[in-house]
Amino acid sequence: MPPWLPALAGRTSLFVALGMSMQIPKEIVTAGPAPAGPYSPAVKAGGLIYLSGTLAQDGTGAIVGKGDAGQQTRRVLDRLRDVLAAAGSSLEQVVSATVYLKSQADFAAMNDAYRTYWPKEPPTRTTIVTDLVLADALVEISMIAVPNGAERTIVHPQTWIKSPNPYSYAIRTGDTLFLAGLVSRNGRDNTPVAGDVAAQTKVVLDNAGDLLKAGGMTHADVVSARVYLPDVASFQQMNEAYRGYFSSAPPARATIKAGLATNQHAVEITLVASSAPREVIQDGRPVNPNLSAAIRAGNRVYLSGMLGNTPETKGDVAAQTRETLARIRQALRAAGCTPADVVDSLVYLTDAANFGAMNDAYRPFFTTAFPARATVQSGLVAPDGLVEIMVTAERGAGASSPSR
Repeated sequence: MPPWLPALAGRTSLFVALGMSMQIPKEIVTAGPAPAGPYSPAVKAGGLIYLSGTLAQDGTGAIVGKGDAGQQTRRVLDRLRDVLAAAGSSLEQVVSATVYLKSQADFAAMNDAYRTYWPKEPPTRTTIVTDLVLADALVEISMIAVPNGAERTIVHPQTWIKSPNPYSYAIRTGDTLFLAGLVSRNGRDNTPVAGDVAAQTKVVLDNAGDLLKAGGMTHADVVSARVYLPDVASFQQMNEAYRGYFSSAPPARATIKAGLATNQHAVEITLVASSAPREVIQDGRPVNPNLSAAIRAGNRVYLSGMLGNTPETKGDVAAQTRETLARIRQALRAAGCTPADVVDSLVYLTDAANFGAMNDAYRPFFTTAFPARATVQSGLVAPDGLVEIMVTAERGAGASSPSR
């Protein structure tokens, strides 16, 4: 237990009596070898535990199980289980997982290994196909969990069958609802629904509506979205269909080019919703009809994926990273946060060769007490963009962090 927690525990009733939300500093969780880059293995804040994207590495940093996606999946999940234990949680308390696969051909091997870790009530999951930053890595997994004993409720529409794959469609904890990555399927029998990207987007978001309703929410409660397109030429078609579900105050969002688990789908969308008081954060830039720069729900702030591609930064990943982070700082400030409040980060790079240069520019923004982070190689919607960064913050989490 952190040394500052007993002192705060005695004041909890006072905060409740005054109708105030007690802001507890974020806690950096470490397990195993120290991270080689500017990220923390896990961060606890606001009742959630954010785990960094993890590869099948041994104590020296080398990849275990070269060429074997099943073995790498087991190694990754064993590593994540150790981090969860250090954070006072367990695999059974994971609410959301994102699996990054280097090859679509490895989906079955990953799935077979993955399902053995959750014989019942698996977390929600998104699986996309994208390159990873280490050449021998076949699988990377990031997670969000809750502490042992915290609420973790499976949400499932009564008319839907269970997924044949090892994931739940939605899980609620407190005021937050995590949805799995959804593709164009009929929830009642899991059959694919064909159509162009606009038609498939509508099916996905209709299905999301069923899940939101089962969780006591609607599309108006969605705070964050991640959209994956195998073909970025379909971006505008997807947008036109998407806007019909978020006509005002759309959620924060990032959209990238990524392969999906099967070739029959043209889009996959992952959503997070919240029943907490929801506020759109304007950061001074032109309003985008497809997304909000940031959404604040309670003390949690969800930022859209941001880029730093300008005529001055063209072709320079370090300059684009710095400009991206400057824009993130602007949005954080508008939401009443600082970089120290960031608890989770997702970095999309168009070229893994730029990993070192991105890291060098990224590190000074946080200085220390780094957020959890996943970094993968993917295509971006902006043709001259080299890096896109999406973050989640918790107001007040970094104000007096014990790890600083």
